[in-house]
Amino acid sequence: RIGRENHPAGGHYCSRFHKHGFLGLAVPSELGGGGLSRIELANMLRELAHYCSATALVLAMHTHTVAAAAWRWRYQKAPTDGLLKRVAAERLQLLSSGGSDWLPGSGTAEKVEGGYKVNGLKIFASGAPSADIFMTGTVEQTAEGPTALQFGVPMTSPGVSIVETWDTLGMRGTASHNVKLENVFVADAAIAARRPAGVWHPSFHLISMVAFPLIYAVYTGVAEAARDIAVAAASKRQQPETIEAVGQLDTELAATLVAYRSLVDSMEQAQPGPETTNKVFQHRALVARSAVKTVELALIAAGGAGFFKSLRLERAFRDVQGARFHPLTDGQQQKLAGRMALGLPIDG
Repeated sequence: RIGRENHPAGGHYCSRFHKHGFLGLAVPSELGGGGLSRIELANMLRELAHYCSATALVLAMHTHTVAAAAWRWRYQKAPTDGLLKRVAAERLQLLSSGGSDWLPGSGTAEKVEGGYKVNGLKIFASGAPSADIFMTGTVEQTAEGPTALQFGVPMTSPGVSIVETWDTLGMRGTASHNVKLENVFVADAAIAARRPAGVWHPSFHLISMVAFPLIYAVYTGVAEAARDIAVAAASKRQQPETIEAVGQLDTELAATLVAYRSLVDSMEQAQPGPETTNKVFQHRALVARSAVKTVELALIAAGGAGFFKSLRLERAFRDVQGARFHPLTDGQQQKLAGRMALGLPIDG
């Protein structure tokens, strides 16, 4: 029902996240959270996607933001413990502005007394209706050039509003609407980081290392669920072409799982940097390609039954298409891999 009618997973299901402590799973146990490793978080999201991929993706977007803050606290001694304690104790849901705040950033920041007046329109904010704090950024024009500012702002702040634009092919239940920032005041003390806009920065190497194994765990789960549905449907038929179709499907899922496990396992002990980022996005491309192909083959293996919405392959087919659109998309990823292989600077 969520996937068919654009009902937000952020309503019914995110209330359960609050109730059962899911929002604090990535918070270190020393700070009151669940203390799960990133491998454990990825496997949890992958399993959840078997049942509702939109819900899993909303939780992934929250979880990767928390996990990155936890990594900074543990390994860089960054003062993120206050936020992490609040997430665990108050069961706060963090909202990321995702692709709209990739390397170039978006929006404007104007210096005013005591802080900044910020404006912007942020797209693909998954789980916006149920979120508590918006982790985002804008761009300030400085003498050194465009500078991206990163900060968190409560969703209840004056000037923060949701623009309901999410009418999509798949992942409908994520309610990934636009979030509008209109003359929102952000205090100087709330600015968590500054970076040159448009170029790779250590913070983005960390985001890449932490976020994408968790996000693509969801699409791996979608592919696994589609395979199971198709095999159950195909088991009622014994024609040679059906057996071959199931074999092709199972082999493609194996490719998805090999890429997924390599990505998740290798990133647990990795250090953020250009080499790690390149490896992340090579694996992201492999997982996306194989997950999309797996669901396509599931439709073929299921036969005519797969054309009916009641079998749930239709929703899996729509939802898995989202794997194509997260950074880095194919052209961007290939450019990065090519520059790294040729020994060129990562920016260019």
